[in-house]
Amino acid sequence: MDFALDPSSAPHGVPPIDFRAQLNDEQFNAVTAAPGPLLVLAGAGSGKTRTLTYRVAYLLSQGARAGEILLLTFTNKAAKEMLHRVHDLTGVEPARFWGGTFHSIGHRALRMHGETIGLPRTFTILDAEESEGVLRDAVEGTDKTFFKDKTHPRPGPLHSILSMARNTQLPLDEVITRFFPQHDAIVERAPLFAKKYAEQKRAANVLDYDDLLEFWLELLKKSPETAAYFSHRFRHVLVDEYQDTNTLQGQIVDLIGAHHQVMAVGDDAQCIYTWRGATVENILTFPDRHPGTVIHRIETNYRSTPQILALANGVLEAQPKGRHFDKVLKAHRANSEKPFLVEAMDGREQAQFIVKRIRGLLDEGCALADIGILYRAHFQALDIQLELSRLQIPYQITSGVRFFEQAHIRDLVALLRFVYNPSDTAAWNRIAILLPKVGDKGAQKLHAAALDHAKLMQQDFIDALDTDDVKSKVPKDAREEWPKFTASLKQVADLMRTMKPHNAVEIAIDGWYGDYLKGAFANYVSRLDDLKSMIGFASRFEDMQDLLAQIMLLNSETSDRSADPDADALRLTTVHQAKGLEYAAVFLIGLADGSFPLRRAIEANDVEEERRLFYVAVTRARDELYLCFPKVNTKGGPAMLQTPSRFLQELRPDLYQQLRIKRSFGW
Repeated sequence: MDFALDPSSAPHGVPPIDFRAQLNDEQFNAVTAAPGPLLVLAGAGSGKTRTLTYRVAYLLSQGARAGEILLLTFTNKAAKEMLHRVHDLTGVEPARFWGGTFHSIGHRALRMHGETIGLPRTFTILDAEESEGVLRDAVEGTDKTFFKDKTHPRPGPLHSILSMARNTQLPLDEVITRFFPQHDAIVERAPLFAKKYAEQKRAANVLDYDDLLEFWLELLKKSPETAAYFSHRFRHVLVDEYQDTNTLQGQIVDLIGAHHQVMAVGDDAQCIYTWRGATVENILTFPDRHPGTVIHRIETNYRSTPQILALANGVLEAQPKGRHFDKVLKAHRANSEKPFLVEAMDGREQAQFIVKRIRGLLDEGCALADIGILYRAHFQALDIQLELSRLQIPYQITSGVRFFEQAHIRDLVALLRFVYNPSDTAAWNRIAILLPKVGDKGAQKLHAAALDHAKLMQQDFIDALDTDDVKSKVPKDAREEWPKFTASLKQVADLMRTMKPHNAVEIAIDGWYGDYLKGAFANYVSRLDDLKSMIGFASRFEDMQDLLAQIMLLNSETSDRSADPDADALRLTTVHQAKGLEYAAVFLIGLADGSFPLRRAIEANDVEEERRLFYVAVTRARDELYLCFPKVNTKGGPAMLQTPSRFLQELRPDLYQQLRIKRSFGW
C-alpha cells in the first residue's frame, strides 16, 4: 500500500486532518512514514502517545481499514485512551480495532484458533489466587512436605519463579540463580513442579495469565496457516512501550509482523523492568530482526527545562558505547535554574532539608500534589515519612503503602510488641497465624494455654510456650516449626532485657521471622532491606518501650490519610512507580553508592538498568530537581560513611549547582 502525504486525501468517512499543523517535525515524520519496519525512539516527555494516536489516524486517512490495524499496549487503559482519541480525530469507533494488552489480544486469538493446538474453546482463565491454588495442589501431589519447610517458597513466590522462567524462556535453574538466589535449594525440583502444574491446568481445561502468551506463541509457531492469517489480517502492527516487552512478546510481534510493517515505539533508556521479565535486547536488536528498519527519533521534550534536560543527557552520555541508541533530548521550554546537588549529613538531615524547601515551594505557589519525592527502594523513604508525619504534612505513597504499614514491617513490629508485652493478644495473633495451619481461633487457644500454664507454674509467659502443655495444642503441621519459633521469641526477650532495642530488632530479623520471610515473598531481598533499615531506626531509642510507642503513634497519626488521588498531598514514590508521571519539583533522595545504584546491582556488575532508572527519575521533573546525597548511612545500625552515587560522579560539574545545607538547615 503506497501512502500519499497529502492530508486532504482522506477517504470517505474520515474527516481531513492537518497532520502538519498538529505535530512537530519529528512526530510528523514518524506519523507519516511509509509502511515498513519502523522503530520510533521516543525520549521522555516527547509525546509518544500522541505520535502513536496520530499514526493510527494517519493510516485510516490513507485508506487502511480499522480491522487491519493491531495496537498492542501494556495496559487496557492506554489502548482505550488512544483509540478514543482516534475516534475523536476520525470518527472510527474503537470497537472496530484490535487494540489492548498482549494478554487480552492473546485471549481473543486463542478463543478463535486455540483448537488448532488442542486447546478447547471452553477453557476458563484462572485469577492469580486460583493459579497459586492449582500450583499448591500440583506441588503437594508430588511432595506433601514441601510447603512445610518455611524456607521454601510458598505458592505465590513459587508461581513468580515459574512465571519469570516462562516469560523470559530461560531455564528454571538460571532464573532461580539470577533472580531468586534465596531458593537455590529447590533448583533440582522446580522443573518437576512446573511440569505437574502444567498437567493439572491442562486436565482442568484452565489457563493462567502466562498461558495466554505461551499458547499464543505456540499457536503462531505450530500453525503456519494461523500465523499467515494474522500476518495478512494485521497489515499494520503498532507496539507501545516496546522496551518493556519480554522474550515471548518480542517473538509474537515478530511472527505477526512477518511482513515487517511494524511500528515499535519505545525508549531503550527507559527499560527498567527486567526484574519482571522485560529484555532491552528486543529494542536494541529490532533493526537486525526487521531488515530495512527506519529509525525515527522524537527528542523534543515538552516537560522539562533545558537545564534538567542537559543533566538527563549527561546521564545518557555515560552509557557504555554500542549498548544503546544515541539520542539527545531537546528542550521546548525556556531556560531556568540548573538542578541542585544537596549533600546532607544523614537521612534525617536530608528529610529536614526537603521539608524546609517544600515549605518554600508552597509559599511560591506550588501545590503539594505537584511535588514528588523519589527513591530507589522503599526503606530509603523512612526518614522523610517520619518527618512529614511529625509535622503533619499530608502525603501519599504512589501505588504503595507507608513504611510501617507494610505487611513485613507490621509482622516484625507485632513480634517485638508481643515479646515486650505477652498480654498483647493482637500482636500474638498476627505472628502466630504465620505458622502452618494456625488460624485466629488456634492462635487464641495457644495463647490461653500458655497463659494458664504460666500462671499455674508462676513461669515466664515466653518460657511457657515451649512446655508440653502448650505444644500439645499446636497443630500437627506447625509442630516441626514450633521449637524454632519459640526459641527465636526467647532470644529476642533475653536481648530486650540486657541490650539496646536495635540488638533485639537485629536478632528478631535473623531468627525465625527471617526464615519465614524467605519463603513468603518473591521480593524477599528488598523486604529484607526494609527490615534491616529498622535496625538503624531502633538505634535512635534507648529502650523498647519508646521505640514501640513511637511506631504506634506514627501509625495512628497517618492512618486516616485520604486515598483520593486528587487530594493536595505530597507524592512519595519509587522510581519504578514514577515512570509516566511528572512533577513541578522532584527530590531524588538517597543518591549514594549502594543505595542508588543498589549494592546487589554493583556486586553483580549490572548497573546499566540502575543508570536507566536514574535517567527516568531526573526526567520526571518539570521545573526544579534536587539530587540529595546523605553522607552517612545508619540503615543497618552503626553509622557508616557513604560515597556519592557513581551516577552523580559521572556527571559534569557544570550540569548542576551545589546547594550547601547549613547546620541550622538554612541555605
